[in-house]
Amino acid sequence: MHGHKFLLGKYVVLSKNRMQSASMVFTRVFGHAIPTNPHNTSINATGYGVDSAVTSIVDPQIILTNFHPRFTGVSATITNLAERHEKSFDIVILGDPLPVSTPQVRRWQFPRLFWKRKDRKVRIWHARRNSEMLLGLFVKHVLRKPLKLVFTTVALRHHSRFPRFLLSKMDTIIATTREAASFVDRCDAIIPHGIDTEIFTPPEDKTTAWQTAGLPGKYGIGIFGRIRAEKGTDLFVESMCRLLPQYPEFTAVIAGHCKPSDLPFKQKLEEQLKDAGLEDRVFWLGQVLAEERHLWFQRISICVAPPRYEGFGLTPIEAMACGAAVVATRTGVFPTLIEEGKTGHLIDVGDLEGLTRSLDWCLAHPLETLEKGRAGRDRVCQHYDIRQEAAAIESVYKNILTT
Repeated sequence: MHGHKFLLGKYVVLSKNRMQSASMVFTRVFGHAIPTNPHNTSINATGYGVDSAVTSIVDPQIILTNFHPRFTGVSATITNLAERHEKSFDIVILGDPLPVSTPQVRRWQFPRLFWKRKDRKVRIWHARRNSEMLLGLFVKHVLRKPLKLVFTTVALRHHSRFPRFLLSKMDTIIATTREAASFVDRCDAIIPHGIDTEIFTPPEDKTTAWQTAGLPGKYGIGIFGRIRAEKGTDLFVESMCRLLPQYPEFTAVIAGHCKPSDLPFKQKLEEQLKDAGLEDRVFWLGQVLAEERHLWFQRISICVAPPRYEGFGLTPIEAMACGAAVVATRTGVFPTLIEEGKTGHLIDVGDLEGLTRSLDWCLAHPLETLEKGRAGRDRVCQHYDIRQEAAAIESVYKNILTT
């Protein structure tokens, strides 16, 4: 086999044959060399290895990539879409396992997706992260597989040099908002994210639902997302320190993963709550399991989303679908999602005083706040249902496959 060179901006892969090149790209994308898999197993939706016939997964039309070990907003999007796409296409999820029944394989198992070819003139590789674009380019240009590369962008900022290069090599680019589309040189479709409104549903009664949490108080208020400054966790804690002593019927929850590098940030917030005497009024839930997210959104009456930056933001949509009013900063999709005064309130990024004022009103008027939550449910069903997103993406897929 002849040697070849594969140029990725300033990154150059040189090899004597394609297997050597594969090992180098795996080290770049995955952080380790190609492992062996003596048991010939694939990964099911729960993340456990199960025996699987290779023929059941080698000829997908669509490859959905998920290269992240934690369940993130991107993971939620793929989970929501996969089973719907599966009704129209042969789908495989490549990467870290997700809680969905769609066939799944690990990243290092990707060669088995190309071992056999039937009549596929082209396959679609749908990426949502830089590392996923990189491996897609490798498969297409180095392994010379017939792929069409699709990328969904949510970023509301200028891309750095290497991501710009990756984006320039995509066959199709989808943006989730018009603003995200403005930060790429080319956008082929604008398709907002959606959520499953049949899973994320409001309870019959919010106060009864809150009792199932086993926490004190009559009403719940919460923030959901990574524990870090970018997500505005500190703004939420400070507003709770100011407001909760005045509203004994409310209890707050903070849900989300905290990376080791953010532990000092979290510890400072814990000390702040302790100094305010609110240890029994504000509860840290940790990372909520994907299958339990809807339960917490059903329990709370108010969802607070004060990030300093957000690409899109599914959490407030999920909360609104479950009948919670939302108070959020003007970033991501929130300015389009929230109707001021009707489904919730919008504040400027980093505006602690504005956040406190809006939450003060909501806590002082719980019945009116519950009414905002009901209006929010109607808005999500009309504009942010997963079925709308799935249909729009499938239209893109069909256009690619038939062109």
